[in-house]
Amino acid sequence: MTYFDCFNGDADGICALTQLRLNHKVDSVLVTGVKRDINLLSKIVDRVESGDVVTVLDVSMDKNKQELLTILGQGAHVFYCDHHYTGDLPNHPNLVSLVNIAPNVCTSLLINQHLNSAYLRWAVVGTYGDNLAKSAIELAKKSELTPAHLKVLQKLGVYLNYNGYGASIDDLFFDPADLFRRTSLYKSPDEFMREDERTYKILEAGYHADMRQAVETPAESISDSAAVYILPDTTWARRVSGVFGNELANRAPDRAHA
Repeated sequence: MTYFDCFNGDADGICALTQLRLNHKVDSVLVTGVKRDINLLSKIVDRVESGDVVTVLDVSMDKNKQELLTILGQGAHVFYCDHHYTGDLPNHPNLVSLVNIAPNVCTSLLINQHLNSAYLRWAVVGTYGDNLAKSAIELAKKSELTPAHLKVLQKLGVYLNYNGYGASIDDLFFDPADLFRRTSLYKSPDEFMREDERTYKILEAGYHADMRQAVETPAESISDSAAVYILPDTTWARRVSGVFGNELANRAPDRAHA
C-alpha cells in the first residue's frame, strides 16, 4: 500500500498537511507544485493501485474530477479536503470528503476542525496565508495568542504563501514538498521559526527583497484611472507579479493596473 499526499504548494496546503501528518505520520509520496499548479491528480493517476491511500488538500475537486473518478475506480481510498468549487460531488464508498466553499473558510481551517484544534497555531498560519485575517483572528480566540503573537504568525503565513508563487518550482525559494518536510518536524510554528531559523530567514528576506524591487519599478504609464508596469523576465518578477498587483490595487483601488 502506498500513501500519496497531494497538496497545493501555498501556505494553506502546506499548513493543512502539516497538521494532518503531525497527527498521523506516514511515509508518503508528496505531490505538489507551484500555487497555480492544481491539476495534481494527473501526476499520480497512472501510479495509483488498489488499496492505496490518496489525500488531496486545497486543490479544486472540479479541476481534478476525471482523475479522481479514475483513481476511485482503481480501488484506492481518497480523503479530499478543500474549500474551492467542487462541481457534482462523487458518491463513492472509497471517498471521504471534507468540503466547505464558504468565502471565509480555507483548508487549514477545515483540517483544524477535523482534528479538534490539535495544531491550532498551524491552522492560524495557513488561514493568514490564505488572506483570511478575520477568520484567523476568530480562530485564535480559542487560544491564548496575543495580538503581537498573531502578527508573528501572520508574517509566517504570508511568507509561506509567497513561496508558492512562480512559473515553475525553479522560481521558488523552496520546493513546497521540501518546505512541508521542514514544517512537519515541529508541533507549532513557533518551534519551527525558532529551531529552523535559516529557512524562516530565507523566506522572510526573499519576500521583502522581491517586494522592494517591485515597488522601485517605475510605471510605464500612469494616470488617475490606469497604470501600466512592465517587470523584467526574471525569477523575482515571476514570483512577485501577483502580490505586487494586489499591493497596487490596495494602494489605489479606483485605478486599473496592468
